[in-house]
Amino acid sequence: MVDKKTGLKPKTKKVVSRKKVEKKIKEEVKTEPVVSEEPTVAKKTKAPEKPLAKAGRRSPKAIAEAEAEKVRQERIKSGQAAAEIPKEAKKPPRSRLERAGKKYREVAKLIEKDKTYTVAEALDLAVKTSPTKFDATVELHVNLGVDPTQADQNVRDNVTLPAGTGKTLRVAVFAEGDNVAKAKAAGADIAAEADLLAQLDKGEINFDVLITSPNLMARLGKYAKLLGPKGLMPNPKSGTITADVAKAIKETKAGRVEYRVDQAGIIHLGIGKVSFGAEKLQQNAEAILTSIKAAKPASLKGTYINSVYITTSMGPSIKVAL
Repeated sequence: MVDKKTGLKPKTKKVVSRKKVEKKIKEEVKTEPVVSEEPTVAKKTKAPEKPLAKAGRRSPKAIAEAEAEKVRQERIKSGQAAAEIPKEAKKPPRSRLERAGKKYREVAKLIEKDKTYTVAEALDLAVKTSPTKFDATVELHVNLGVDPTQADQNVRDNVTLPAGTGKTLRVAVFAEGDNVAKAKAAGADIAAEADLLAQLDKGEINFDVLITSPNLMARLGKYAKLLGPKGLMPNPKSGTITADVAKAIKETKAGRVEYRVDQAGIIHLGIGKVSFGAEKLQQNAEAILTSIKAAKPASLKGTYINSVYITTSMGPSIKVAL
């Protein structure tokens, strides 16, 4: 066939058989020189490598620590305990006297630590060692050997202090009818029925002591969650539930206080003000201690009164001889 454009015959492709191609490849492979994959290199003495960590070479400090730990473990295995590095001595915590103010430290010098005082001596010192400018409260703290979780050992009572408490208490009386007028005549600051309940519904408490009669106590039941946590719920043991409301008002105004052991078996009670003087404070303290002794549970075995301390609001404590 002749190409019409060029006028020449097209070149024909030579067809080579598969066998010839394979034979030619084998001949070429035989003639090629064999070369080892790993080139021969002159052996050289390698320098000792440094120990490696997981992430690379270790620092000199890390190597030294690892060697020291290895020596320590060997000594432990051989029965020789490794010498521990001595710890820095910590400064002991400062006492309350060291942390107190200048005035407190000055008045604390008047009290001997290891000495117990009589009630009269302790109260005289309490008046002298009050570091405050205001008229501080004198407090009595009595540690009893009772178990407050036992119902018969839950020491609780109320006492009328001979010299009063030094506080002006707001007395409220929940009464009805003619008893409202009698309560106001006896000195009650608040005496009402519906008005008092309306204030309690709003959560308003404008009194320090609440007194009522037994027949009206049921109506105050729904306010227990409001009055109870603040110690204002009337109670027959504290003398705030009584038929003779006028007498309860006079005793409260005169200085009647209630005491009760806490969870640790301790009674905390204010017995007056520093301005009372040692004599009036002694009258109140003796009245409280006499009441506490009379309230000793019959089931108690062992020591009843463990310790007694007298102090002021922000002054040092004074131990009283039992």
